[in-house]
Amino acid sequence: MADHSIRGKVALIAGGAKNLGGLIARDLAAHGASAVAIHYNSEASAADAHATVAAVQAAGARAVALQADLRSADAVEKLFADALAAVGRPDIAINTVGKVLKKPMAQVTEAEYDDMAAINAKSAFFFLKEAGRQVNDNGKIVTLVTSLLGAFTPFYASYAGTKAPVEHFTRAAAKEFGARGISVTAVGPGPMDTPFFYGQESAEAVAYHKTAAALSPASPSGLTHIEDVVPFIRHLVSDGWWITGQTILINGGYTTK
Repeated sequence: MADHSIRGKVALIAGGAKNLGGLIARDLAAHGASAVAIHYNSEASAADAHATVAAVQAAGARAVALQADLRSADAVEKLFADALAAVGRPDIAINTVGKVLKKPMAQVTEAEYDDMAAINAKSAFFFLKEAGRQVNDNGKIVTLVTSLLGAFTPFYASYAGTKAPVEHFTRAAAKEFGARGISVTAVGPGPMDTPFFYGQESAEAVAYHKTAAALSPASPSGLTHIEDVVPFIRHLVSDGWWITGQTILINGGYTTK
């Protein structure tokens, strides 16, 4: 029977420099991953990426930071090639890349839409494509989406709308890669207590989100924390491999489907 433990496995994390991606990298190393390739987008996150590399190495795993703008298929292909050369063929591929834009549809420009689609949908498609080509048999693939996929709300059309295709990409990839024992899932956190969330929200919206989940009163901030999400991802890339083709919302009862 295939070994689905994390120990000795190689992981590639897109958007792995900080916040949720950074904690996933640290967590996988703490649970025995042998190597972690940590992708970051630009010089703005380079220091965070190298800090995460240092933390992964301190946990006993090999680590490398790889910079790439993943808005093109060539860039995604190169990321996998660079990761393979640096740490070996991945057993685990996790894509946390995303961009949020909160605006009425009437105010979204074509350039903004194209950028959102490239980051949230196009890069996810080609990450899944390359993961299917490069991940070892019995590997695990996870893409981060959003709990807004279960919401009926204004202002997030260009964000949730460009994350929504990932649900079908996930189902298709799960069917296509399943014969090799590869599981493919999407995880949709609720509004998270990170800078990714606060940059788009007014004080009034933040106050609402902090009370919107069923479990908000039991949370230190009322929001989802990265520490709430990481254990589920760890499960999906190990003993939870039998879950595949699913979108799992981790949000304390913020939305459901």
